[in-house]
Amino acid sequence: MTDLQLWLSAMEMGCFFGMLALAYYLVQVGAGFFNFAIGPYAMMGGLCTSWLVIEYDLGVWPAAGIAVAVTLLLAAGTELGVVRPVQRRSGGGELPALVAVAAVLFTIQQIAGYLFGHPTLPGQSLATFDPLPIGGIVVQPSSLLLIVVTVLTFGVTAVWIRATRTGRLLRAVGDSKQAASLLGLPVNRIRLVAFLAAGFLAAVAGLLFAPKAGVHSLSGLHWSLSGFLAVVIGGTGSVWAPLFGGMLLGLVEVFLPYYFGGQSHVYGMLLIALLFFAFRPQGLFVRTVRA
Repeated sequence: MTDLQLWLSAMEMGCFFGMLALAYYLVQVGAGFFNFAIGPYAMMGGLCTSWLVIEYDLGVWPAAGIAVAVTLLLAAGTELGVVRPVQRRSGGGELPALVAVAAVLFTIQQIAGYLFGHPTLPGQSLATFDPLPIGGIVVQPSSLLLIVVTVLTFGVTAVWIRATRTGRLLRAVGDSKQAASLLGLPVNRIRLVAFLAAGFLAAVAGLLFAPKAGVHSLSGLHWSLSGFLAVVIGGTGSVWAPLFGGMLLGLVEVFLPYYFGGQSHVYGMLLIALLFFAFRPQGLFVRTVRA
């Protein structure tokens, strides 16, 4: 484990999984709900950008802006058109909404396949400077951008959650929707903010990660599972917990295939999932709900 290039790859994977897990975290904290459409949101961010650049020769930044806007519409549609009506009809039940969101996941994938096709498209890098040689390794612009944006995103989110009125409302609604409603807090608006913030983070994550391995219309399911597992490992006790879980998965994703080959990382991730679900389902960092 002395190859620094492998550690860099693990860090990239960890940052990506951590960003996806942070998107899960925001919806969980703000709406008490696991939004399994996070992966398709990320897929849409990366795939729509690549498709616009390749098919219409659009600049990367305008294409990225359109892709993020489309993803935000999908996130808002998930809450307003699927989760909220289903929970209203089911008396606030979580299981019917989870099933409905799973349907959203596959629906977005099918629509993406119809619109963009099924081949893997190369990701488009937002950074255009030359690769940087650092300490015997070569850091690609897209890698550096992914890592820097991830750290900044977690830092900004931590401040937002703790120091802003919207962040405090997010936690209050997540702690107890009923109590928040009795206090007259804007529960529906805060839930929508949580979904939009998660959609934005997922779109940016997919956009920044796509240059590493490309993106196709079926990437969403795998990314949803990876992000969910990262938040299960890290827990919801801290804004930084999803990044911890993502980094652990990144190490598994890179080093197990390097030493054991084949699909060993899949078995490794499955083993980790089983261990956490069996012995530590609340994750490593446990969230304390205020009484």
